[in-house]
Amino acid sequence: MERFGLRSFFVISALFLHISKVCFGGQYEKQLLHNLLDSYNVLERPVANESDPLQLSFGLTLMQIIDVDEKNQLLITNIWLKLEWNDVNLRWNASEYGNVKDLRIPPHRIWKPDVLMYNSADEGFDGTYPTNVVVRNNGSCLYVPPGIFKSTCKIDITWFPFDDQHCEMKFGSWTYDGFQLDLQLQDEAGGDLSSFITNGEWDLLSVPGKRNEIYYNCCPEPYVDITYVINIRRRTLYYFFNLIVPCVLIASMAVLGFTLPPDSGEKLSLGITILLSLTVFLNMVAETMPATSEAVPLLGTYFNCIMFMVASSVVSTILILNYHHRNADTHEMTTMVKVLFLTWLPWVLRMSRPGQDPCSDNSRMSMQIRDLELKDRSSKSLLANVLDIDDDFRHNTYQSSSRHPSFYRHDDPTTGPGGGSNGVGVIHTTTTSSSCIGPHRELSLILKELRLITEKIRRDEEASDITNDWKFAAMVVDRLCLIIFTLFTVIATIAVLLSAPHIIVT
Repeated sequence: MERFGLRSFFVISALFLHISKVCFGGQYEKQLLHNLLDSYNVLERPVANESDPLQLSFGLTLMQIIDVDEKNQLLITNIWLKLEWNDVNLRWNASEYGNVKDLRIPPHRIWKPDVLMYNSADEGFDGTYPTNVVVRNNGSCLYVPPGIFKSTCKIDITWFPFDDQHCEMKFGSWTYDGFQLDLQLQDEAGGDLSSFITNGEWDLLSVPGKRNEIYYNCCPEPYVDITYVINIRRRTLYYFFNLIVPCVLIASMAVLGFTLPPDSGEKLSLGITILLSLTVFLNMVAETMPATSEAVPLLGTYFNCIMFMVASSVVSTILILNYHHRNADTHEMTTMVKVLFLTWLPWVLRMSRPGQDPCSDNSRMSMQIRDLELKDRSSKSLLANVLDIDDDFRHNTYQSSSRHPSFYRHDDPTTGPGGGSNGVGVIHTTTTSSSCIGPHRELSLILKELRLITEKIRRDEEASDITNDWKFAAMVVDRLCLIIFTLFTVIATIAVLLSAPHIIVT
């Protein structure tokens, strides 16, 4: 029983001593805060000599790039500022206050430098959160306020989407000049990137910092600021597969439209549909870009080139369809058109009609011979062509009939062989002509009808040849446009990619 009571006494004594020690230590911190802050003036610049500037060490830690608003030209970042200075009014001897070496004091209770970001676009201008200031017994103060900073950034869209952006963040005192508050760059290498969270759209290149001392015309005092430049590079993988590749495919479809036969009826509608598709893509690019006339983005230039190509292809398609549907009744092919579209361009493009070789001299000679034969045959009657005889058959027949008395008319008594009108001659002529006049007249009518049929066939053949010439000219223009626009698309795509500062797709 005595042992149990003794044990209880020791436990209670230990608890009492522990509680007394805690209360004793808490009294020191309370007393320290009372002694430091009761007579502290938050408006007083904490320096031993008012003529001396207060040294302020400034640095920042970049945590994340939240957004780059190209349209409004804003940069939104998550940054931790780091400010260090020495306050002569916040010094104490730690041994006198229970070995208390540091305190956490709200920033509104002590003097704090009025450092702000000059190019802030935030609604409240200062986007930092007022965390406590860590004060040590030697007077050093550490203030690390985190914040979401919305800063202005001039976006250069010249090389979009292969562009690099350089966004400045300028920090400085709003009211103190360089003789009162001297800002010093904490790290010459720039901002701290050890905790940076990567962004899906931008690659962070570097964050260099620089101390600037500027003299204005209004004031003889220098004004000091710390400027950090956030160098970022756009990651082009998204834009490459969502804008560039579809544009190239659409352009290739416009080129392949020249291989579509004109009789299909879809040649013109295909070109117009492709032009509308490119317009939609161009509007998507324009919505993300700032409304500026200082520069045209590289992707916008490429889209405009492709749109110009597609629009030109539509105009060329209209010309091709116009040539294809011409005929002899509406248009006459001039000599220049024949030479250009039926001779020279087919020879350059290595084109020929079925069964012809445009590069062969014998072929051209055979074509000329065939044209002469067609003209010769068209000038002959159908009967002469069928019988393969000369067309002077009727002419010889009429000459022989004029010399032969059997072809004299029986009703003309004055046309005898000698010009006389004896009875025997009349009887002989009448008998002979009555036996031959019937077949001769029928043969003449047959030859006349055959001549009409031959002329009709010849005109149809000539009209068909003219129509075929126009169709072949349309094919030549189609092939020429296919080659020209294919080369234009390939050259424009390569030129755009090679003109970019970097084409690494990441």
